Amino acid sequence: MMRNYKYLFFLLPLFITSCITTKDVRYMQPNESLVINEEGLVPYNIPVYRITKNDILNLNIVTTPKGDAAQFYSSLNTSGSTVAPGTSAATSAGATSGSVGGSSGGGSGGNTLFYFNGLKVDSNGDINVFGIGYVKAEGKTIDEVSKEIQDKVNENFQDGKSQVRLNTNGITYYILGDVETTNITGEKVAHKNTLTITEALAINGGLNRTIDRKNIVIHRKLPEGIKIAKIDLTREDVMNSPYYYVQNGDEIYLNTRAKSLNGFGKDPIQTLTSGVSIITTALSIYLLLKNL
Repeated sequence: MMRNYKYLFFLLPLFITSCITTKDVRYMQPNESLVINEEGLVPYNIPVYRITKNDILNLNIVTTPKGDAAQFYSSLNTSGSTVAPGTSAATSAGATSGSVGGSSGGGSGGNTLFYFNGLKVDSNGDINVFGIGYVKAEGKTIDEVSKEIQDKVNENFQDGKSQVRLNTNGITYYILGDVETTNITGEKVAHKNTLTITEALAINGGLNRTIDRKNIVIHRKLPEGIKIAKIDLTREDVMNSPYYYVQNGDEIYLNTRAKSLNGFGKDPIQTLTSGVSIITTALSIYLLLKNL
């Protein structure tokens, strides 16, 4: 009888190696590589978003009540614009809708109004503003393109009598994980100026134990192409990475731990149950073959 119990000792190393520890799931663990300034603060490392081909932009040109800019520029969707009292919207190409952390397209992807009414960056990297013409956008920041459009608008209005407002439809990003992250997977839109990856995950309910926090993959769209990066959310020096800040168009891939794929590592009870089942099955097969 004691001889058969010796097989149970195989469970001990199995249990130890298969369990997920707090180091595997705890965010932002202290790390000596974290860069801080002389005041003990983590400096911001927010990359500037640069417009790429196929982006869609929202443009509003606002003037004073007597400055009827519609005679110079398209009055597209003016009735749907949100403008300050005492001003008139001359151009409103696109519309902003959706909520922080929510899908902007009802599960179909994208914002329908924004797609049909927005300014599309064409294959040459240009946007075509009715009444102004083509403006180079690819590779430039939102502020740079805004200034160029503002200079052209000032040719028809006195300086200070008009204002160009150019934006993207918030920060649109995508999260893709396994079947156990169905509540977090999908297209997301955050109407914020900046968004960290921890904020993005928190908005969407956080990560479960099966996700490998040390191996988060990000595909970032740049004017030159797509940049692939990996970050480790268990280390606090991830705050020094430019990929800590989510950019418009980012794709975030959540990888499942190998331990979780084979049925181990989700929690201690499941690991123990799986281990006992394996040993029991092995012993049953062994005894069956022995008695043949």
